[in-house]
Amino acid sequence: MATVHHWSGPEAHALRLALRMSVRAFAQHLGVAHRTVAKWDRLRESTEPRPDTQAILDTALARADTAVHLRCETLLSEAGRPAAGPGRRVTASGPRAWEYESWTDDLDRVVVALSRQSFAFADNLLGRWPGRFKPAELDDKGLYLFARSTALLGDLQRDQGAVLGPLSAQHAYVGARSAFTQLDIPRRIAQLDLSPAVVAEMSGKLEIAGRHYETLAVDDWLSRRDRARARLWVGTALSKDGNHDYAARVMLAATCDFEDLAEPEDWSVAHQKLALAHRGAGDLTQALHFIDIARSTGTTDSPMQRVRLDTAHGHILLSDPATRDDGLHVLDQAAKMAAQYGMSHQLRNIEGIRTAIQGTPRPRRR
Repeated sequence: MATVHHWSGPEAHALRLALRMSVRAFAQHLGVAHRTVAKWDRLRESTEPRPDTQAILDTALARADTAVHLRCETLLSEAGRPAAGPGRRVTASGPRAWEYESWTDDLDRVVVALSRQSFAFADNLLGRWPGRFKPAELDDKGLYLFARSTALLGDLQRDQGAVLGPLSAQHAYVGARSAFTQLDIPRRIAQLDLSPAVVAEMSGKLEIAGRHYETLAVDDWLSRRDRARARLWVGTALSKDGNHDYAARVMLAATCDFEDLAEPEDWSVAHQKLALAHRGAGDLTQALHFIDIARSTGTTDSPMQRVRLDTAHGHILLSDPATRDDGLHVLDQAAKMAAQYGMSHQLRNIEGIRTAIQGTPRPRRR
């Protein structure tokens, strides 16, 4: 929150203008004579409010909202007030209140941008804040925003396929977890632990990912939805590791949780993953059944989810010689969208499916 260490005519005048009050209205607001306010405006640097009025002005500034603080600072800056001196300036320790509000707003916009795979815009928004402040100069609110920014940077890097290395999702998640640990917010720490598990799965460390998911599926610091998602991802890791039947049973339990929780998007995603587990087990009839449910109920506003859904559908169609051409067409569409939005991990998955399907036994229909 901005403060004035010592009031003189210019600071009092700037506060009046920032509050957008007339001389008389400002005098009434402070409880002083309007002639006093007029004198501050007229004499400027050559006058100073009395000590008791200094305290009144402190209170008026403290009670003002962040927009008033910003206008007051801007007016003093434009008026050429000295940047240093014996207490005659508006100062702040670390980020000001209005900066925290803007930072929060930008992070909300990052969440929306990531949901739409607007990676360049999300990266631009994230780049505005963490580099401006050192963690040591931030209070708890600032450190929370710093941690949230770092976690979202990890999500951005993960969605772009940068999962390992110094400029990667894994590195960002470690930094975010450290900040949330410093703030002692166990629920945020548990949520952050989900993300490295996803990174481990994406980088092929299926056993490690599965163990992490199993631990998080019973973590009381997580919401019931997050625990259900962890259980679903246990099934995903199992399925990728070839344990398709057990994976399907685990996923089905998570699907029931999502239905009880009235989480339609998660419920649809669970059916998509169930479809792939049944494809892996060789049951194309069930695979087509579940992918049709996912396609008819899923939210497809997100390019990422559209690509994932089409990739799963194409994978299943490719597994049957009768629908192989259709499968290639669907995968081609998914690859074009993945390339358009810079989803390198999804592109690698699609290419891997094309390569692998040529050398695998063809699953039977039941």
